[in-house]
This record gives sequence, structure tokens and C-alpha cells, in this order.
Amino acid sequence: MKYILVTGGVISGIGKGVIASSIGTILKHCGLHVTSIKIDPYINIDAGTFSPFEHGEVFVLDDGGEVDLDLGNYERFLDVTLHRANNITTGKIYQQVIECERKGDYLGKTVQVVPHITDAIQEWVINVAKVPVTEDGKEPEVCIIELGGTIGDIEGMPFVEAFRQFQFRVSHESFCCVHVSLVPQPKSTGESKTKPTQASVKELRGSGLSPDLIVCRSEMPIIDEVKQKISNFCHVKPDRVICIHDCTSTYRVPLMLEEQGLIQFIAERLQLNIATPVRPKKFMWKWRDLADRHDNVRKVVEIALVGKYTQLEDAYASVTKALQHSALFVNRRLNLSYIEATSLEEATKIENPVKYHQAWQILCRSDGVIVPGGFGKRGMEGKIAAVAWCRTTRKPFLGVCLGLQAAVIEFTRNVMNWKDANTTEIDPESPYPVVIDMPEHNPGQMGGTMRLGKRTTIFHGDSILKKLYGNLGSIDERHRHRYEVNPEFVDKIEEAGLHFVGRDESETRMEIMELPVSAHPYFVATQYHPEYISRPLKPSPPYLGLLLAAVGKLQPYLNNAMASNTTSEDGENSDDDIVGILRRNISNVSLSATSTPVTPSHLSVKSPVVID
Repeated sequence: MKYILVTGGVISGIGKGVIASSIGTILKHCGLHVTSIKIDPYINIDAGTFSPFEHGEVFVLDDGGEVDLDLGNYERFLDVTLHRANNITTGKIYQQVIECERKGDYLGKTVQVVPHITDAIQEWVINVAKVPVTEDGKEPEVCIIELGGTIGDIEGMPFVEAFRQFQFRVSHESFCCVHVSLVPQPKSTGESKTKPTQASVKELRGSGLSPDLIVCRSEMPIIDEVKQKISNFCHVKPDRVICIHDCTSTYRVPLMLEEQGLIQFIAERLQLNIATPVRPKKFMWKWRDLADRHDNVRKVVEIALVGKYTQLEDAYASVTKALQHSALFVNRRLNLSYIEATSLEEATKIENPVKYHQAWQILCRSDGVIVPGGFGKRGMEGKIAAVAWCRTTRKPFLGVCLGLQAAVIEFTRNVMNWKDANTTEIDPESPYPVVIDMPEHNPGQMGGTMRLGKRTTIFHGDSILKKLYGNLGSIDERHRHRYEVNPEFVDKIEEAGLHFVGRDESETRMEIMELPVSAHPYFVATQYHPEYISRPLKPSPPYLGLLLAAVGKLQPYLNNAMASNTTSEDGENSDDDIVGILRRNISNVSLSATSTPVTPSHLSVKSPVVID
């Protein structure tokens, strides 16, 4: 096993997660099996109880783990399935050590940070690094470990000490350290300042770790003289100082690292047989083409996101990424506008009419609307108002989690005339509690008590989403919710025209809601979070449907691109079948076969196809 530790200096949020993910992407394209670990030094057991304003979104894994959003980056870049143990926190480590102490594992010993905490960290890393994260079930060959925060933080000291010991526990050829540091470029002078990087490297070396590679983050490219200066003062070779300046998209980062000799460095430092004198012509060509297409798309699609945590864009990181993946598929540049849900409410019209009308103006000029998940009373009426506008104006709409619940409440109030319909989260005494809390919900214990992780959804009848998923009978998606549609009202709601086309295996939990195409071109909501498994080369079907509807291409796509109509002898779609179907659709849907293969999840395509 080879271990690559990624640390950060000067400031947090410098891009360590993207750098770590990009290193993994390059190694994966070299034919290696790669896994990732994110270390968060906070004392929380997991990210489940965080406010989105604190750390951004809570990312959910297949096994129900609520983790840092950086693990979402790892999964999207590497196309792997991580586990809750891939996110280490101080809380998890201390909890494990204290449990061992209570069981008597350290009987007679004084339990201390060194060696007990540091040993626990090392054992955790070694054990998790061996767990397969790909469908083939093969053990990873390289483990990339991102240490959250910045070097010098008091919370991170036990982890730094653990890796100081760890580098001697494994061989020198099995461990290397990549340090990501800021090189500020003040506009007043235009110079690149190296002192912050020198100070952070000095701090790192003082803790017993020496960086093998320094990645300099800057606004603009830095010149060779600056790299030479960093090399001299930070005790690394000049070719081991890499610059990653601000670029057009994160898809560019792996390409920039590869162009600056990252493969050669890792091959030499970790003695991996991956370096070749000349890279294959098609090396990383899908990734390169994806980055080029992102930069060259000219047509724009306007999407409005009506949410509760819009002050921090990271609160909707996976939603944003899923929209971007789908926008690229339909050959559009995404222009995403964030609308604070409370700004759409009547109370705001009285208190701040300018803010109210500006919010509605943004909503009205959009090509499509998404209402994502959230918790609590604040902004709920604004979300319901946005849903009502989408339904009555036939504007393409996608609701996710709370968005589905808002759509059900809006429909029962305005179509079924149940004016007091509500969720018990907001009004426990409502005469029409169309959304209720689940038996799993424990009001006295917040952490880990929701319906979490991958669950099966079974389709019922024909529907838009079923077609977008390739006419599969069932799908597996990730969940994170405490409330659900009240099954007692389902029959009456369906009689009124709102159809629940996807349900769980027990048939009691509503997973997908749609209005028929005759009533609305795309009015869809899911209780699960489809954004969690969206990938740059495999966009999520619900998000893809929203973008297709927003650009007026949904019906042609559904009519012509249903790969599930042709199956191989064993009943499953073969690559050749799907390729043939998509090729036949080129003339019917005006497709351009000049870009990277980008297809919905659950489909595998060998020919490049993108909506024009």
C-alpha cells in the first residue's frame, strides 16, 4: 500500500480536497486502484449535526455515513463508493479509545494521546485503506489522505504526530507528503509572496514531517524565479514545486498537475511502475475533453435554486455539481441563481418590497427551478410559493427531499383545497398532516437518527423518471430525511392528479412524485437525494430531466433515447445495443458526436454523444 498525505498551510479552504481528488484521478488513469480518507480534526463524531452555514453540505454515503463534503469530491472525481470509515474525526478516534479503555484493553496503563490516540489513528488508516471502493472489489493500491484544517492548528496536532510516526512504520517508498500552500499576489505590488509558504513549511517540518511536493495555490501563474525561491527556502527540488493557479473549472486541475510532472514525481518517490517516456495519445482524453467542453460552451441555461442556506454556496455543493454535470450533457453553460426562500414570502413583501420583487424577478426569468432539501420552518412558505408558481406556469421543476414535501403540501392546499395542509415538523396540530415524521425519528437524539444511506425505490407504472433511468424496474439512491409523505392521504392525493410513481419496497413510503406530462412538461420531485451519486461523466437522471426540460429537449430525448427498449439476450442492455440506439437518435434529436461520452447513470456508452 502506498500512502499520500495531503496537508494545507496558511489558510483553510485552499483547495486541498480538489488537489487530493485530482492526484487520485491521475493515478486512476494510470491503472491504479485508489481510495481516499478525509481527516477532520473537530470533536464531532460525524458531520450529521452541522449547520450548513458552518461547513457546507452534509454528504451522505451508501452506508448512511454523514460525512464532510470533500468525500463527495473524491467520489465524483474517482468514481468510487466510499464508506463512513473513510471520514476520520477526533470524536471517532477518542470514542474508540475510550470504549477500549472501558472494556479494559489498556488495563493498568495510563491512556494518553501518545501512544494510544496516535496508534488508534494509524491503525484506522491502515485498516480503511484496504477496503475496496470499486465495483470490481479489488483492494486499493494507493490511499490518499487529506488532513483537514491547516498545519499549526491545535486540533490537528495528534494527527500530525500520528503521521510523523507513521512515515517510519511504513517504508520510505510507501509514504509521501504533499503540502498545499497559498502564494498571495497582492494587487498593490503584483508580486508573488513566498513568506506564508515558507512559514507553513517550517511549521510542518518542525512537527516532524517534510513535504516531498509543494503545491502552490495562487490567483495567477507564478514565475520560475518564485518556484526557485520556494525550493531554496523549503528544502525541496525546484521540479517538486507545482503551481495551481485559479482556473476555469476544477476539471482543469488534474490536467495541470499532470502537465507539471506529477506522474513522474509519484512514480519515482513511491516506486510505482506508471511513468512512461511518452504518454499514450488518449491518456485522460475524456477528462481533457470534459474540461474543454466546459470552457467552450456558449449557450446558457438559467436555473433558479430556492433554498434556505443560500448565503453559503457550499451548502448546496452536490446539487450544484449535479446541475453542472447535466448542463454539460445538454451542451449548455449553467447560470445558477440562488434565491433565499424567505424572500418569496408575503412577509418580505411588506418588510422589504425591493428584495421581494428582485427574488420573484429572478425566479420568473429562469428556465427551470429546483427546490433542494433542508430542515425547519424558516423559508417553507417561500418554497411552497415557488412550487405553486412552477406548477401553474408549467415551468420545469425538480424538488429534492424537502422539495418533494413542499410540492405535496402546495398541491393539497391549492388543488385539493386543504388550506391547512402542512407538515408535522411545522404544525403538529394540522388537520391535514400530509407530511409526518417517521418512526426512526428520535426527537431526543439528533445524530444518526434519520433515514440514511442507499435504499431501493421501485417504479410503479410509466413515468418520466422511469424513462430517464432507462426503464429500470427499481433503482438505488441515497436518502437523508426525518419526514415523509403521510401514507393515509396518498390515495386521495393520487385521485386528485398527483402521482407517486416510485415507492420503497414496503410500498408505504413515497419516493418519487410526478404530475402527468399532459398536465406539466416536467414537475418531478424525489424524497431521495439523486445529487449524491451524480458524476461528471454520468449525470443524475432527475437533474438531467430538469435540464433537458429547461432547454426544451426532454420529449425528443424521451422519445428517441430509450436504451432499455433494446436488450441483450440475458435481458440487460449491452454496450453495442445502447450505442446503436444513441447513434440512431443523432438525426432525430440533433445530437453532436464531437464530445466526451456523457450519459445518464446506469447506462454505459462507448460513443460520444451530447445534446446540441
